Amino acid sequence: MIKGPLIFEGNEKQVFATDHPDQVIFRYKDVTVAYNNVKRARFKGKGALDNQISAILLDYLNRNGVETHFIQILGEQEQLCRKIEIIPLQVVVHNRMAGSLAARLGVAEGFRHSNTIVDLRYNVDELEDPLINRDHAVALGIASYQELDGMYDNARRVNTLLKELFHKAGIELVDMKIEFGRAADTGAIIISDEISPDTCRLWDEATGERLDKDRFRLDLSRVVESYRNVLNRLKKVTGE
Repeated sequence: MIKGPLIFEGNEKQVFATDHPDQVIFRYKDVTVAYNNVKRARFKGKGALDNQISAILLDYLNRNGVETHFIQILGEQEQLCRKIEIIPLQVVVHNRMAGSLAARLGVAEGFRHSNTIVDLRYNVDELEDPLINRDHAVALGIASYQELDGMYDNARRVNTLLKELFHKAGIELVDMKIEFGRAADTGAIIISDEISPDTCRLWDEATGERLDKDRFRLDLSRVVESYRNVLNRLKKVTGE
């Protein structure tokens, strides 16, 4: 595998071309951002932790019948992935109400509800990722109703699988953001971005301690230590 030129640079990741037309290399940066890049910082070692955590979770999904862009880990901060055409949507799954959802609905942080909530956001930074509904997505030409049904079904399947995995590690999956894309090799709609403490709320089941990006958002300190805690627990339960 030959690493080619940089083809995309985001706040927290870089994407490089390869000598294979349908494959790219993701490189995780030691940068974290919050509130649509209003808050930004560098944490040495964070990129490697995100890379390893996401590799474990995406590989777990692949092995359990949920197709993702992940192929294999390449190094400390890099992984080989299938090339995708981005679908500008975020499917957000909530098992408890926290963060902006709790504030918007006027309930206590961590409110437990009996159902699983799935939100849809238009993934455009300039618009601050607004909440939209299925009709909006279809009207904008982003996806068809059938494609959205598939994304919702996959998001719920991912939630079920990862809730069980995190529970084995003594971690509660409070919520998570999932992104999808169309695979360049097959055209299938697949999971197309990282799944990590940057995209999930993860709380210690015994203590309620936050083990995710909220440590940065809320100035709770020990960001890298908490991510390493998540990685170590996942390695233990998956045998990585």
